[in-house]
Amino acid sequence: MERKADELVRAAEAVHVHGRAHEGFDPKGGNIIVPGGMFAYQVVVRSERVYVVQITCLGF
Repeated sequence: MERKADELVRAAEAVHVHGRAHEGFDPKGGNIIVPGGMFAYQVVVRSERVYVVQITCLGF
């Protein structure tokens, strides 16, 4: 999971080098399936952040 988050941050940096100067729409977020569940994320370029907006645990 941490490796996927690192990939998302690197991709956001590659596309939006100067995040605070960004004036367009933010890229679409997505879902990432991990063993035992999933999480949903959203990239907010102007604040230079990747937010996890939902964590779902399917394992009991």
